[in-house]
Amino acid sequence: MSDLQAAFDKAMANSKNLSDRPDNATLLKLYALYKQGSTGDNIEPKPGFSDPVARAKWDAWTKVKGTSQDAAKQLYIDLIAELG
Repeated sequence: MSDLQAAFDKAMANSKNLSDRPDNATLLKLYALYKQGSTGDNIEPKPGFSDPVARAKWDAWTKVKGTSQDAAKQLYIDLIAELG
């Protein structure tokens, strides 16, 4: 396992122990960076208007399209450290 992957896994674990719950915009950014880092570009179909939460997550993930998985992992790690 690479050092980056190990740090990403640790940041995922640390995300569950943040002292304060991040605001919704930050949660969406965390979600998007997590999905981009773990899966890559969003190729899922866009959810309909009847599911606003899924649509917001889809939109957030799509905004980071083109970011490499390694870069997304590092951004996720940095954001969790900042929130810590």
